[in-house]
Amino acid sequence: MFRKYLVAVGAALAMGVVGVSGGAMAKVEGDTIILGSALSFTGKYAANGFHTQKGYDFAANRINEMGGVKVGGKSYKIAVKYYDDESQGSRAAQLAERLINQDGVEFMLGPYSTGMTKAIAPVTEKYKIPMVEAEGASRALFTQGYKYMFAVLSTSEFYLAPILDLVAERARAEGKSPSDIRIGMAFEGDGFSLDVKAGVVDVAKKHNMKIVIDDMLPADLSDMSATLTKFKALKPDVLLVSGHDKGAATAARQMEEMQIQAPYVGITHCEASKMPEKFPKGATGVLCPTQWLPGIPNKDNYFGNASKFNQDVLEAYPEYKDIPYQLTQAAAAVLVFKDAFERANSFDKDAVRDALAATDMDTFYGSIKFAPEGNNIAKPMFYRQIDANGKYQPVVSSDNIKIRNVAY
Repeated sequence: MFRKYLVAVGAALAMGVVGVSGGAMAKVEGDTIILGSALSFTGKYAANGFHTQKGYDFAANRINEMGGVKVGGKSYKIAVKYYDDESQGSRAAQLAERLINQDGVEFMLGPYSTGMTKAIAPVTEKYKIPMVEAEGASRALFTQGYKYMFAVLSTSEFYLAPILDLVAERARAEGKSPSDIRIGMAFEGDGFSLDVKAGVVDVAKKHNMKIVIDDMLPADLSDMSATLTKFKALKPDVLLVSGHDKGAATAARQMEEMQIQAPYVGITHCEASKMPEKFPKGATGVLCPTQWLPGIPNKDNYFGNASKFNQDVLEAYPEYKDIPYQLTQAAAAVLVFKDAFERANSFDKDAVRDALAATDMDTFYGSIKFAPEGNNIAKPMFYRQIDANGKYQPVVSSDNIKIRNVAY
């Protein structure tokens, strides 16, 4: 399917590069604006790398179909030149240098993951290259003083921590004390997951909840049986896991194998890991943070509202049962670039950078407004819970969370 998709958009895959056809790349080539991106097409982040690419290309195609980007009285199309960073930060940094110094790209779309974004950001900053990123959520990215990086997504400390607020609210409604809630958790050692953990620790302290298991997932994310063995023995009320899509799949698989029961389970990257399809019993009842929901009221002139975007993507990519939010935020990043080019009415890097900094817009993905540090301060996180039929049900409040009780 991926190969068919690449052929369909006129791209080529060879020698580790996926890109548009043509000669040497520059910031603008004829009537085409070239955006550059190093993405993970191989390695542990490959699945989400392809989700991200689909979002970038879906948005570029839609914008092109609707007249493109209008600058200086002329219309321009958008194309993206890709390289495979192999899920390795050092490779991502090398490819960012290549895109800038050899290919002449002056506008960048971000890679997938906090780790890859952390590797690329010093490069784009060094050369004063505006970058709109959609997949690096670590709050640490926005404490470095970067002036050329802008992120459309909510930061990582908000991924799992609000689940504890919902659990605390539920406990109070049932006449119980949140301080009696016991938590087991396991996190990958990357910057994103450690920031997710930091947010969890802060909220646990706020409610005086007890963390009784605090484990690190193995680097290859292939086994968390040691954590789950402890969980069966200690029986905490809440299990929280963050390890990108591979860690999520491992958690669902081994919860099913080990018949783990827990009132509340929260795991990041549910959609990307295809948990309900692969491990339906393990996935049942899991609370999933998401950057976007197809039911939000936000809309724009290119994709319509969130529901229309959802429908259009499912028609374009029938392999999806539920759209990974990584795709939606990637599409939003391209839309932000289009808006900035037109407000700047220029392809001057600093003029575009200043236009990005002044972004204040509504999109199908939600509201987007950047803090001086470059993070989006206008959009919350959302939650969904996987039901017994593998469907994702929106969590509106603590009242509609179902206590997880799986019949193994």
